[in-house]
Amino acid sequence: MATIKLDPITRLEGHMKVEVEIDDNNKVIEARSSGNMFRGFEAMLKNRDPRDAVHITQRICGLCPISHGIAAVKAIEASKGYTPSSQATLIRNLIEGGNFLSDHLLHFYHLSLLDYVKGPDKSPWKTNFNTDMRFSEAESKKIFEHYVKALDIRRKGHQMVALFGGRMPHVRSIMPGGVTKVPSANEINQYKALLSEVSDFINNEYYEDVQKVASVYKDYFNIGKGYGNLISFGAFQVEADGSKQDLFRSGRYTDGELLSVDFAKIKESTRYSWYKGSSAQGIISDSSTPDINKSGAYSWIKSTRYEDTPHEAGPIARMWINGDYRNGISVMDRHIAKMLEAKKLSNALSIWIDNLKSYEIDPKGYGSSTSKEGYTYNPDLYDSKMHSFSYITNGEGVGVTEAPRGALLHYVKYGIDTTNTSTTSTRSIINNYQVITPTCWNASPKDVKGKRGPLEQALIGVTISDVNNPVELMRIVHSFDPCTACAVHIMTPDKSVDKSFIVSTPNPKGII
Repeated sequence: MATIKLDPITRLEGHMKVEVEIDDNNKVIEARSSGNMFRGFEAMLKNRDPRDAVHITQRICGLCPISHGIAAVKAIEASKGYTPSSQATLIRNLIEGGNFLSDHLLHFYHLSLLDYVKGPDKSPWKTNFNTDMRFSEAESKKIFEHYVKALDIRRKGHQMVALFGGRMPHVRSIMPGGVTKVPSANEINQYKALLSEVSDFINNEYYEDVQKVASVYKDYFNIGKGYGNLISFGAFQVEADGSKQDLFRSGRYTDGELLSVDFAKIKESTRYSWYKGSSAQGIISDSSTPDINKSGAYSWIKSTRYEDTPHEAGPIARMWINGDYRNGISVMDRHIAKMLEAKKLSNALSIWIDNLKSYEIDPKGYGSSTSKEGYTYNPDLYDSKMHSFSYITNGEGVGVTEAPRGALLHYVKYGIDTTNTSTTSTRSIINNYQVITPTCWNASPKDVKGKRGPLEQALIGVTISDVNNPVELMRIVHSFDPCTACAVHIMTPDKSVDKSFIVSTPNPKGII
């Protein structure tokens, strides 16, 4: 028996290590996934104004900040029992949708593709391995052209975000009560033009490239399944037939059954995480006190479970629960589900942008109006785009949405600042803030009952063809698109292993 260590794993967000034990036949019999940085955002938010959470939590991740902002804003709105206007919701959807499309392209082309396609024979694309590269040189060159083009398309996705968000990353227009942005007709047309280019790439190059990889690596439809349990919190709320619905609905797929989600049944275990305590606790518990010397612990990520059962989050979960894709759960199924989700979302965005109203309107039938720069401006149209709250109070709320990588939850509890001795002002401050990210579900360590996380379980049983170049492990890990920057944020001391596989970038030999 030997141990293989990948540390750090490149081409993902954050710092992650995976160790596996293999038997005499090179089959994985044990796996440990480690998030190697501590995230102290919950601690940083204590004693802050509740509204600060909307902006501070976006700094958890520069790739999917919008989802954190929306989860934070929904938690505050839930504490007030408030639902934003339909136009404000549309703008939020359009902002988050641009982020989703850009991030999906990032994952396939710039984080995963080099596991299957050989890039140019120079750094940083030259790899340390030539294991199991099945495309011809001409085929690889053609697909790699799309790798380069995807960089520009991703930028256009960011421009879509910035049009209504003010900038990307870390948008400014999402606030409790609605949005601060009222779009102009010109901005709406700009968004449509950018969306058209991004959608064209998704429906052609992205679609074809994923299908090519899937057809050449068919065996990966049988590799990396894991438990097969899935969870989604729902996202992209829209009004349809007089009621509010999610484009991707909330639900879970547990032991072969489609079921609903009860957030009270979500718990986090820290038995194998570098935090004090070991028992499973609910989402409102503040169990984020670091303990770097904790015996048996091997990750900064907590073990998130639903009714003590590991669940996988992400596009495969959303598409499965929605009934859009149920071919299987595997390495290749994750890539196909993500691509099909991008197609579905881009189509939805084209409908939503058509339904978005600008302040430049036809005056007929709209009541009182005033002239603005040659256009007719209706000051009443966006009256409900922002709602002002009183924060001199106590409050508690849960905000849920879907990030590109899966189910995301924010919990906030705030109250009157009793330490404030001012006689002229009173304020509320955050008492407790908790974040459960998609990678807390997917890349979690073992829980208090010894159950592995979904990614760890997906590694079990795979046979390594070359222990010095374990590309099979990379392909499985990358298919989950882990983001340990979101899941955790103090490097840990290195641990000796029987056999190590160490990669770094940039380096003279390229990357893996």
